Amino acid sequence: MMSLLEIRGLSVALPLPSGALHAVRDVDLTLDRGQSIGIVGESGSGKSMTALALMRLLPRGARSTASRLEFDGIDLGALEDSAFAREIAGPRIGMIFQEPMTSLNPVYTIGRQMTEAAVSRGLLSTSVARKKALHLLDRVGIPDPQMRLGQFPHQMSGGQRQRVMIAMTLMLDPELLIADEPTTALDVTVQAQILDLLDDLRRERDMALILISHDLAVVAERTDTVAVMYGGEMIEWGIADDVLHAPAHPYTQALLHAIPQVGATPSRLAAIPGTVPSLMRAPKGCVFAPRCEHRREDCVASRPPLRAGMRDHAWRCMLKAPPQTSREMEPLHGHGAAEDADIVLAARDITQVFTTRKALFAPKRDITALKGVSLELHRGETLALIGESGSGKSTLARILLGLAQPTSGKVTMLGRPIVELSPIERASFVQPVFQDPYSSLNPRRRLSEIIARPLWLRGDRNAATRDAAVAEAMDLVRLPKRLLHAFPSQLSGGQRQRVAIARALVTRPRALVCDEPTSALDVSVQAQILNLIDDLRAGMGLTCLIITHDMAVVHQVADRVAVMLEGRIVEEGPARRVLTAPESDYTRRLVAAAPRFEANFLQPEVAQ
Repeated sequence: MMSLLEIRGLSVALPLPSGALHAVRDVDLTLDRGQSIGIVGESGSGKSMTALALMRLLPRGARSTASRLEFDGIDLGALEDSAFAREIAGPRIGMIFQEPMTSLNPVYTIGRQMTEAAVSRGLLSTSVARKKALHLLDRVGIPDPQMRLGQFPHQMSGGQRQRVMIAMTLMLDPELLIADEPTTALDVTVQAQILDLLDDLRRERDMALILISHDLAVVAERTDTVAVMYGGEMIEWGIADDVLHAPAHPYTQALLHAIPQVGATPSRLAAIPGTVPSLMRAPKGCVFAPRCEHRREDCVASRPPLRAGMRDHAWRCMLKAPPQTSREMEPLHGHGAAEDADIVLAARDITQVFTTRKALFAPKRDITALKGVSLELHRGETLALIGESGSGKSTLARILLGLAQPTSGKVTMLGRPIVELSPIERASFVQPVFQDPYSSLNPRRRLSEIIARPLWLRGDRNAATRDAAVAEAMDLVRLPKRLLHAFPSQLSGGQRQRVAIARALVTRPRALVCDEPTSALDVSVQAQILNLIDDLRAGMGLTCLIITHDMAVVHQVADRVAVMLEGRIVEEGPARRVLTAPESDYTRRLVAAAPRFEANFLQPEVAQ
């Protein structure tokens, strides 16, 4: 039987002033109808670039070549761009992009954007398209879909925008769906709902799925096969259970070591040293050799041979047998808040009411986003704020930062009302890390300017001092110096998030308010960031409020947890108690919905 998608020898080169950057090299991929494959790897490893090459959405000037590129027997390489856009992109191959705000038109309503493609192509009438849009919004968990059709993207939370993107892609009933981090901005219950929906669609329509994700727990639960990419190459692939529970390549093993283990005592994470290389020329030997703890002389001399295991499990490595590995458990450096620690940030009886309309000329109506919320953060502690999208978490964070004024209630910083503090005083005390890094970074500024901006606003006019602080912040978040003069558009999603974190840390604030700070990061960089937060807590008594849907992250960093539902805190307490013995039914549902992955391949000793 002919495969639905067959790719052989796919390579992508991006033109740079200093030469061509080889972003993808010699990638092979086969996918049958109804099958799902997960593509994993660190940010910059070529995962998204592979998908963009298939969709003909590469940056201007990029060169893509392949010895074979077929979809359902059609030679995609022979199709003109106009024919590809008309016949393939959308109706037959759909793609959910990583950053919904950049994929949604800010001046069009949600309803127009969802129905436009189907109506303009003549596939559906306006009324039928609208009914289908309502149905899909309901299936992806958007409350009051009738009202949402008349809203604009900026009126929705990040998680809601992501769900709209998923529904919009499904409007044309594609045969192959490429999902690039489709659940990044979603809470665990909605994530489970979306993944269940994709599973249902695969069964109902025999739809194939390419899932690009850094969430290895999701990949382990939801895909049939897994391909691991590094430095533009596929270095290990096979059945998901084989690759993720019996990994053969040292890189795959290192990735799995970096995952927080929910069932274990929190400890320092095993982050992979260094960063994914930017290859201006193809490496002579193993692309992972510079970061591999098992490196030998022959690893850099020639390309590793292809090794084969059971059930189509294959990998490229000089080692004849998979290395045995162990993980040394190092305790966390930070110790949380002392019993008599000062209250650094406090919210008292915060209520926030927004006024909105269903349509332009419809009557106004009030929406209560926060209902008498009270919260305290003590010096040196990390408080995790969890709850479904739309529960009021991000609204509360903006109020705590002084970026929005509540309808009633007050916020204090070290006992001082926030309204009495100047913007510079607030900025030197607390810094934000926003959920959507692309929309929070100025696209016309270089990284050096973006990271240094808080210093400039604070009044630091010494260029040498600013440059040194920027270099230190980039080192903290593992951003290579070669990106110093790059623009946000030239970075991957994970790299942009690291820029946002570096900008927040450059002034060495006393507190951070982080809205999904690791949601766009691969597991290795996430481990680096979580270890960094631990170091900052130990070294400078940093206080953190972390908004996240990732229960593994909560388990790793949080001293306390507060659970929000419909604008109220329904449960609050020590992290271990809330995660293991929740009192609220809602909290129990959140914890139960969270995907889990245990790295059960670890050996007690390292083989010599």
